[in-house]
Amino acid sequence: MNAITRWLPHRSPRTVTGPTDHVVVVGAGLAGLSAAMRLVGAGRRVTVLEREAVPGGRAGRLDVPTADGTYRFDTGPTVLTMPDLIADAFDSIGEDMDDWLTLKPVSPLYRSFYPDGSVLDVHSDPAQMAEEIRSVIGPEEAAGYLKYVDFVSDLYKYEMTDFIDRNIDSPLDLLTPNLARLAAIGGFRKLAPKVREYLKDPRTERVFSFQAMYAGLSPYDALAIYAVIAYMDSVAGVYFPEGGMHAVPTAMANAAAKKGVEFHYSTTVTGIETRGDRAVAVHTSDGQRIEADTVVLNPDLPVAYRDLLGRSPWPVRRLKYSPSCFLLLAGSNANYSKIAHHNIHFGRSWKGVFDELIDQQRLMTDPSLLVTNPTASDPSLAPDGKQIYYVLFPTPNMDAPIDWRTEGPRYRDEVVATMEKRGYVGFGDSIQVEDVTTPLDWEARGMERGAPFASAHSFTQTGPFRPGNLWGENVVFTGSGTQPGVGVPMVLVSGRLAAERVLGVDPMYHSRALR
Repeated sequence: MNAITRWLPHRSPRTVTGPTDHVVVVGAGLAGLSAAMRLVGAGRRVTVLEREAVPGGRAGRLDVPTADGTYRFDTGPTVLTMPDLIADAFDSIGEDMDDWLTLKPVSPLYRSFYPDGSVLDVHSDPAQMAEEIRSVIGPEEAAGYLKYVDFVSDLYKYEMTDFIDRNIDSPLDLLTPNLARLAAIGGFRKLAPKVREYLKDPRTERVFSFQAMYAGLSPYDALAIYAVIAYMDSVAGVYFPEGGMHAVPTAMANAAAKKGVEFHYSTTVTGIETRGDRAVAVHTSDGQRIEADTVVLNPDLPVAYRDLLGRSPWPVRRLKYSPSCFLLLAGSNANYSKIAHHNIHFGRSWKGVFDELIDQQRLMTDPSLLVTNPTASDPSLAPDGKQIYYVLFPTPNMDAPIDWRTEGPRYRDEVVATMEKRGYVGFGDSIQVEDVTTPLDWEARGMERGAPFASAHSFTQTGPFRPGNLWGENVVFTGSGTQPGVGVPMVLVSGRLAAERVLGVDPMYHSRALR
């Protein structure tokens, strides 16, 4: 698309040209699976090529056998929100999600620990959450919270249809009544000051604005429209699948296979064969040449362009990336009764955390961190009597001058020491098995700049300004690097939007998430 036509409004989203009988999907991440299900549901022959031995992509699984039994670690997302979007994918192939996947509500959604010793449980029910805030902080803050719920609920209502669950070809496509509504309620102001209009206490401000990190931004730089992420988890609710988060891609893949999708695991794609602007075949490391009418690419978008298409267009080269993270997976014999499934430990510093991670590109001196205890919801993920801890520390991405080959072991010890200072007494000595992932490891797994949260959602990298999901005549991108963006709900939508580029708009489609 040239520079002029990109800015023209489009009555309907652009689609691939030519035949679409056989679609090859590269990557069995959540976005690739979402696309594959919809394509096979519409009668296309679909082949999925996945380099790993199992589906999931970033929602991976690590099994560690021991003499006592097996620890089953999720290696990616731990928070599942908006399950209606998963149900949509199953609907597209005539299947009921509940027949394939068991989801349990997580309560509380989060347990927030603060440096003054106070603890605040986060609930999805507004009345219950208001009572929690009233008892911990006070009635005025509880009243402000209820007004904040109204605000983020409006954000979701205005954003979902026109800005998230929709292919956008031009900035002018956004000129809808909902754009005016978003502007009227302050959606294009900065997030932190907007949150403070409703929430005056720093504890509530933090727990309802930390989600900006998922967008790769400080809440002081992010637009208020990203408070919609807070709606998706703190209002719509958080769930945990029986068997762990990896149960989601497993269920999707199994259902897709039942309907005829052909999966090739342990198959590494090395390049896309093109003739002009048209993809004609996919090549693999074992010498296969698989002809395709249409190709859907689920790898990280800059990696897909550079390594598979042999191109690096300027809109992709100029991208700035989200912070990364250091992840410690620990199988432990220690049980900490005061924690919940998801736990956020805030340091004394708040704005300083983002200044260090994003502006100064250095490690946190006063960390805020996430600790997930999946065995609190599903004890079967660990041997009898054992626990799993998923410890995530935000870090700069690989643009920072940090040598993780030498820094990794030192930082692991610092993470353990911080855990013990934050109340996890004896944490280090209790570890039976462990696995560490640094930004260098994320990069080796195909995430540009070692950033699991992909390119940041700054104004110039969001909505129509985020790299589009269509190249040439018949190549479609999906996943967090393209529209609509980062997070499990967004990549599920991204898969639907990728399928729409192949199939065209389905006038009968109506997401469960909008009912």
